[in-house]
This record gives sequence, C-alpha cells and structure tokens, in this order.
Amino acid sequence: MSEGKRITLQKAAMTETEEKRSVFIAYAAPVKDEEEAKAIIAAKKKEYADATHNVWAYYIDNGARARYSDDGEPQGTAGMPVLNVLKMSGGTDMCVVVTRYFGGTLLGAGGLVRAYSAAAKSAVDAAGLAASEQFALMSIHVGYSDYQKLTVQLPAIGATEDGAEFGADVCVRAAIEADRADELFSLVRELTNGRGKAEIIGSEERASVR
Repeated sequence: MSEGKRITLQKAAMTETEEKRSVFIAYAAPVKDEEEAKAIIAAKKKEYADATHNVWAYYIDNGARARYSDDGEPQGTAGMPVLNVLKMSGGTDMCVVVTRYFGGTLLGAGGLVRAYSAAAKSAVDAAGLAASEQFALMSIHVGYSDYQKLTVQLPAIGATEDGAEFGADVCVRAAIEADRADELFSLVRELTNGRGKAEIIGSEERASVR
C-alpha cells in the first residue's frame, strides 16, 4: 500500500434495525475532517429531534481524532461500541450516527452494546470500503505523431487520460497516483525522444487503481 493511500467509506448509507421493538436508524458517511463530522451529527440530531437517543462516533486520521457520545444511554453501552465498529472496519475518516426510538422494553447493558454495534456495522457494511489516494494532475504537450503512442501507454503505468485539446500540438490532460508521477515524466521523454513536455498542474483524491 502506498504511503498516501487512504481507506474510507465509498458512500453514505442508512440502515434500519429493530431490537425488542426499539428501532435503530444508523447513518454512516465518509468525512474529511472533524468539522464535516460535527455537521453530520448536528443535522441528524435535528432530523431526529423526536428520537429517544442520537448516539454518534467519528474516527479520523486513523484515530488521531476520535470522539463518541452515548447521548443519554448508560455509559459505555452506545457511543463506545459504535466507535469500536469504526476502529475495527479497517478504514478511517468516517462518522456514524445511530438514532434510537425506544420500543418500551429495556435491553440491558449487554443488549444495548449488541444493538448499537449491530446497527453501526450494518450501516458501515452498506456504505462499503474503498481505497483512495492523491493523484497528480498533469498537462502533457506532444506532437500528433506521438499522441497515439502516448494514449496506448498511459494505462500500462496506471495513468488515465482526462481529455485532450488539439491545436498546433496535442495537450493531454492526465492523472496518475502522486507517487508514480516520475514514471509519467519518463514515459513522455522516452516516447517523444525528449520532444514532449509534461508538468503537474494540480492534485486531487481519487479511487486507487492498485
């Protein structure tokens, strides 16, 4: 796994489970920072303001920033089990809110731990995990005779063509994992015998290709 690779949730997901007539609505989402996590928590508390509890946890930067709340449930029976699901998922940068509507039957400490853990896991599983990392965005200028050769070779080093503009020469927009940018520079030099020019014009996070 390259140094810049990050594993987090593929998407946001919501699931609903029931335990002894208590309904648990779990929402899991990828987040970039604590501010985004806190915004999600605030939104869910507002959406489910009539719920008995809105338990939450987030796990960011591989645990460098990790918080949870039992939101009125007995200490250690709700927020910590949700956080543990996030820790054990193998991912990072994620937030889960589990909303409970009390069904009239007490679950006991063990029952609460199991119910909140199961609800959180169901949402995380529904969201799925995916690896992503920083990609270098590059601008490549080549002649028309070299363009066809370049587009054939880009996939071989894990690069993608994002588009091209055709003028006096061809300006190719390409992306490659940041730690492999040197490979693309070398490819351009070799294919064009030094005639082509390549430069990094930006970066963005994308799904990993390896």
